[in-house]
Amino acid sequence: MTDTSTAPAPAPLAQRVAAPARLDPPDPALGLAWRPLTVADAPELERLVQLVEEADGQPFRTSAEELAEELSAQWRDLDRDTLVGLDADGVMRAWAQVDSAPGDTRVVRAFVSGGVHPLWRGRGIGRALVAWLEGRARQVLAASGKELPARIAAYLEDTAPASARLYQAAGFTPVRYYTEMRRPLQAALPDVPAVEGVRVVPWSEELDDAVRLAHNEAFADHWGSEPRTPEQWQQHRAMFAPSWSFVAVADDGEVVGYTLSGRYEQDWAVAGYSSGYTELLGVRGVWRGRGVAVALLATAMRAFAADGIEYAELGVDTENPSGAHGLYARLGYEVVHSSTMYSIEL
Repeated sequence: MTDTSTAPAPAPLAQRVAAPARLDPPDPALGLAWRPLTVADAPELERLVQLVEEADGQPFRTSAEELAEELSAQWRDLDRDTLVGLDADGVMRAWAQVDSAPGDTRVVRAFVSGGVHPLWRGRGIGRALVAWLEGRARQVLAASGKELPARIAAYLEDTAPASARLYQAAGFTPVRYYTEMRRPLQAALPDVPAVEGVRVVPWSEELDDAVRLAHNEAFADHWGSEPRTPEQWQQHRAMFAPSWSFVAVADDGEVVGYTLSGRYEQDWAVAGYSSGYTELLGVRGVWRGRGVAVALLATAMRAFAADGIEYAELGVDTENPSGAHGLYARLGYEVVHSSTMYSIEL
């Protein structure tokens, strides 16, 4: 066993992140005028984001509803944390944004994202945006007031290697790998196992905060997971499908597990099939190994199939400590897509 009693304390966060005192938008000489994003930009931003997704071969499309929800989060400072680049005709050609989750208690994180219109690539705009994103992320982390390990992170689809090269050139390194999996619903569905002392019930507003607390506990041992505040928990609900979401409840009323689903109809034409997406699946540690996860997944699959949906889909960390990847494979899920988290650890 290593003796850590004399290990030096980490340097103060402000010193570690080395935030720039001044941060300017990319050079106007690149051909774009820059301003912050607003919630009202969501419809036009949708068109730009979807052009980028199409050019990068991504099997999904981001909707204006999702973008508006993301931009309207209570903790967002759009004036300082977002940029959109406009051409001479006022058309959006590039965007960037930084988001830091308020509930972080173990690692304080700043997530960065953005993109460049396919016809405007190769001009240095992408490099300039990544540099701005890193600088702004460092400022956000320094201002958090949290003396914790820190991370600047970008989720990049593996269909877009050029984006990965841009981030790697800026000092980001791959740290985590994720797969998207699907299962046909026309095939025989798994039985819903009976779990002693547990019943699976439809999700409801009355159960939702108890589900949040169960989620925070269930994911406490997962790499990169942080507790979600009530405000964070309500985010990313634009595509939420309540009728496809279920909660495992013990005889005493305790929430022991849950599955929350999304209905992303804008993806179906791109994928070539309809799907129900498992956004979150979790079981509290003391209840694992009893069939709760299978009962939840099987119940959700049956709800998808009852609505005529063709596939069940979900995403998973390939190093998930609960063995989720193997569970999904045993239930008939197959890998169809992958992505990588790139980060700068501070």
